Amino acid sequence: MKKIALAAIVAVSFATLAGCAGTGNDSLRSETEATVSTKIAEGKTTKDDVRTMFGSPMKTEFTDGGLEIWHYELTKLHSDAVNFIPVVNLFGTSASGQKKELVVLFDSHNVVKRYSMSESAVSQKTGIFN
Repeated sequence: MKKIALAAIVAVSFATLAGCAGTGNDSLRSETEATVSTKIAEGKTTKDDVRTMFGSPMKTEFTDGGLEIWHYELTKLHSDAVNFIPVVNLFGTSASGQKKELVVLFDSHNVVKRYSMSESAVSQKTGIFN
């Protein structure tokens, strides 16, 4: 009975950890700093243009002067090899991947004043890997 329970736990662990996980705005999936720079022109691209290209923002903020800032994010993580070591994976998990972030500042006429696109490495660890 113990062998069956252990086998079930290992099977569930592998099934849970085997894939990739992603959160955020999927429209950023194929975007880079270079591709975004061909789509957004400061002083020219409008708020409607940005919404058409990237959808609704994940977060909206306002500056002290009342200008609107839109935030788009996409994080893609994949399981690290250590997750597939029997018994060890019962004590924690480890995942790594990339985070993309697009921040757009609009002027008072709803035209892009400034924008920034960045991509950085990220990791997420739990248990003994933390």
